Amino acid sequence: MLRALITGITGQDGSYLAELLLSKGYEVHGMIRRASTFNTQRIDHLFTDPHDPKTKLFLHYADFTDSSSIAEVIRKCEPDEVYHLAAQSHVRTSFDIPEYTVDVSGLGTVRILEAIRRSGKNMKFYQASSSEMFGQAAEFPQSETTAFRPRSPYACAKVLAYHVTVNYRESYGMFASNGILFNHESPRRGETFVTRKITRGIARILAGKENRIYLGNLTAKRDWGFAGDFVEAMWRILQHDKADDFVIATGESHSVKEFLEEAFSLVDLSWQDYVSIDECYFRPAEVDFLQGDSSKARKLLGWQPRVKFKELVRMMLEADIKKEGANAILKK
Repeated sequence: MLRALITGITGQDGSYLAELLLSKGYEVHGMIRRASTFNTQRIDHLFTDPHDPKTKLFLHYADFTDSSSIAEVIRKCEPDEVYHLAAQSHVRTSFDIPEYTVDVSGLGTVRILEAIRRSGKNMKFYQASSSEMFGQAAEFPQSETTAFRPRSPYACAKVLAYHVTVNYRESYGMFASNGILFNHESPRRGETFVTRKITRGIARILAGKENRIYLGNLTAKRDWGFAGDFVEAMWRILQHDKADDFVIATGESHSVKEFLEEAFSLVDLSWQDYVSIDECYFRPAEVDFLQGDSSKARKLLGWQPRVKFKELVRMMLEADIKKEGANAILKK
């Protein structure tokens, strides 16, 4: 039985990846931070009786600012595959806490790679890289050969993590790969991310709980896919015959305004009546347009995104309407 370790298992991607690996017969271990409240809602449905010998999901406490705790989890689990998803992942917030963002998202990757190297075990390593590394890209669409031009502390931290992953691969012969994932959403997306702010906001308006949605830059364009599709790409990257770096994207780009229009049209409302622009949500340095070229992953990994843009918006809105108890039926 293969054993996998997922850092950031309680996040959107971690929960979908845990589901996928369990369905493939893996024993799955997750690394989580100790907190005063439980934050396992996204994976609670995956737990069985911990005393059941058939249990295949286990959690371990560690923190990516603490090398010793990371090394202890690696020593204890001895995984075959490590999926490193943990990060301070909110771009706008990274401007407010830049040092912490770089420490966790950048140096945290150094810490786990070093723990794997020092273990002396052959473990495959996946680093969750980001399209934000391309920033104000000089070419469109962006591929594995596009130069990085990061525009936020988050993106800078991810560039560090990307390069150190390549460095450990080339220096120590480790199976260490980067997946450069473009934006990927789902009903499990964090509520502070713009797509969930929109779908959750609509649901709360319909339920009579809120009157308006406050957003920032509506003209920013992103390549949005479904997180469930993208975690399959993560798995395929580690099943490839050699370590390498891959862009994972749908190849389509849509603006925040387009997302708004599509979501509000499903409930037959005009977004202009319910959306206000708040300057606090603008980034000090904006990334205007991202669109990925995933032809390498499609050719070498056999990966294809299945959920289209309009399906994704509908999926997220339906889930939030149900969650908020709104009495609404989406248009066909």
